[in-house]
Amino acid sequence: MREFTARNVKLRLYTGDITAETSDAIVVPANSLMIMGGGVAGAVKRAGGQSIEDEARSKAPVEVGKAVVTSAGRLRCMFVIHSPTMERPAGETSPEKVYRATLAALKAAASVGARSVSFPGMGTGVGGLDPVVAGSAMAKAVLDFAEQGSGSVEVVNFVAFNEELLKGLLAGVERVWRSSSTG
Repeated sequence: MREFTARNVKLRLYTGDITAETSDAIVVPANSLMIMGGGVAGAVKRAGGQSIEDEARSKAPVEVGKAVVTSAGRLRCMFVIHSPTMERPAGETSPEKVYRATLAALKAAASVGARSVSFPGMGTGVGGLDPVVAGSAMAKAVLDFAEQGSGSVEVVNFVAFNEELLKGLLAGVERVWRSSSTG
């Protein structure tokens, strides 16, 4: 595990299964329609139950840069945060959309009093982003969130499903951390 700190927020990166996380909230890189078909969203629906998608779909459409919070069904976390990185299912994304989705998810986590929140590699699956690029965008959002005042959020986890994704996310985070005054 690698750990970075910005103000009162710890950013941790490690490999794992996002659906098994015990943090207060996990994040789903969603589409605006809240259809949980494949990738992380599909895995979360399979592990947590159909009720998660039903609740999310009742709040659709959700534009990129906004996020909605649902219950977690059978998952071990308390909340699932659905933050669109794309408008349509199986669409492409961009670093800007990943940044906006990450920041929106962090704000949503704070709005429900979550102290810890876990993210997958936002936009690195069907969205098509290189993990280094995604990691940079996500890290920039964490830094900006910490600078704005993080509310209840104390720990942010980037959970990679394999070592290759972890290496890419870590390279992106290190690039952003080196260029920031946080060090």
